[in-house]
Amino acid sequence: MGGWSAADIPDQHGRRIVVTGANSGIGRAAARELARAGASVTLACRDSGRGEAALAAIRSEVPDADVVLGRLDLADLASVRAFAQTQQEPLDVLINNAGVMATPPRRTVDGFELQLATNHLGHFALTGLLLDRLLASDGEARVVTLGSVAHRFAHIDFTDLQRERSYHSWSVYAQSKLANLLFAYELQRRIDAAHASASLVSVAAHPGYAATALTTSGAQLDGPNLVARFIGLVDPIIGQPAATGALPTLYAATVPELAGGSYVGPGGPLELWGRPRLVDSNAASKDPDTARRLWEASEALTGVAFAFPVAAA
Repeated sequence: MGGWSAADIPDQHGRRIVVTGANSGIGRAAARELARAGASVTLACRDSGRGEAALAAIRSEVPDADVVLGRLDLADLASVRAFAQTQQEPLDVLINNAGVMATPPRRTVDGFELQLATNHLGHFALTGLLLDRLLASDGEARVVTLGSVAHRFAHIDFTDLQRERSYHSWSVYAQSKLANLLFAYELQRRIDAAHASASLVSVAAHPGYAATALTTSGAQLDGPNLVARFIGLVDPIIGQPAATGALPTLYAATVPELAGGSYVGPGGPLELWGRPRLVDSNAASKDPDTARRLWEASEALTGVAFAFPVAAA
């Protein structure tokens, strides 16, 4: 198969990168290839045991890898703040990768719906708390936020954002992925409006259909069931391996002079398979009024405001 591959990643020596959810799947594959290219990579993981296993595996595959482990639970705002406090050096790339998919109804320690909290609110807060470190980068800093083709089947219901009245696991997942794209595009608008720094851009990526633990882990929260079993059987047959699914993320994180607001996904049929290219998202993801309302709601829920520097006159 032709097209852009991990071998095309530019040299990353001297660049510091944080990857959330790097203990498995897309996150682990992306972290490994970034380390192979010379980056200093922090694996930001909720489960310390699985994080240690991923750390050991990457060091085994890439003996000279500069990788460290950080504890981060995106469903717990105290954990998000604590992790951000550990990141005191300039940061070149933040990859908002971690996520949960189609979970049964769950509430976080902060009282939020689990999928919205993990996929969107936790990353919103983390990005805001690390903004000054991204702006301190010597080169072009990037925020890469992971979306999904599922965003096309969602809308943001501001009357029931936490889905307290009505809950369907897949529609709630789709809403959270639409929120990811709304955030990525709105962040770029606010960077532009503040004239904060031409060296910081916000982009998005999605993996298409990748055979990773994400597709079954949500369904299995209530124990083994037919849905999880069916997905587990189908994934290896039609899903891309994690290494291929990670390519859009790697492209978005490393390709030089990628424009702010870009969206990268697989170039094959229905954007489900294939090598990465620039793709498009639906009109709902680009609506500035919805994005503004979601941003304001996210600030209120997380207590995190983005402090852009004031441009010189």
